[in-house]
Formats: sequence, structure tokens, C-alpha cells
Amino acid sequence: KAYFKRYQVKLKRRREGLTDYRARRRLINQDKNKYNTPKYRLVVRISNKDCTAQIAYAQLTGDKILCSAYSHELKKYGAKIGLTNYAACYATGLLLARRLLAQLKLADKYPGVKEATGEDKVVEAPE
Repeated sequence: KAYFKRYQVKLKRRREGLTDYRARRRLINQDKNKYNTPKYRLVVRISNKDCTAQIAYAQLTGDKILCSAYSHELKKYGAKIGLTNYAACYATGLLLARRLLAQLKLADKYPGVKEATGEDKVVEAPE
């Protein structure tokens, strides 16, 4: 009886196996000289039917999602099947990036490629 009086249960999301709090602490810890600047992170989740990409940052009240994109939205751009493969995840990330630039009003400053040629671009190391 005395044992269970002193027993401290673990946090709910830890008990359910949803959150690794040690990894989360390392992920969202911000340098002290950056004051109240949010630390953004890219969150990607792949399920059996869909790929989800989000830009998130942490606050005391909970994580805030700045922008998100889903692979089922690729149907508008002509991708009908294979929405969880490598190419679809890449395209979802590209969609997220363009959407975020438009939201931050930076799309004019960073224009995308108008016509895809399929050529490889090799970046050489500076000498």
C-alpha cells in the first residue's frame, strides 16, 4: 500500500510511447543568446496512404505549425498514384517550400525553375 502512494506515473505521451522527451528537449533547446527567437524544424510523417510535411516551432503553450503540405494534394498537379514513395515525398517537400515562401511574401525573391529540363546541376567545391 505505501509503495503505490509514492509511485509517480510517467507523463501521458511517454506512457503511450508517442514522445521521447529526451530527444525532444535536445531538438527544441535554443541558445540563450538568441533570446525569444523560434527554432523552426521540418516534421515529415509517412503513413501507408499519405506523406505529411510541416514546418513547426515550439512554444510553452504547445507546438505551432507555420505551414503544412500533404501528398494527396499532388493530385492537383498530375500525380495520381504512388503518393508515399520517395519522389512523392520530395514533391511534397517542394510544395511545402513554395507555399512557405508565398506565405512569407518571399516567392518573388526566390523564383522556382520555370521549365524542368531534367539536367543534373553539379556544384563544384571552391578552391
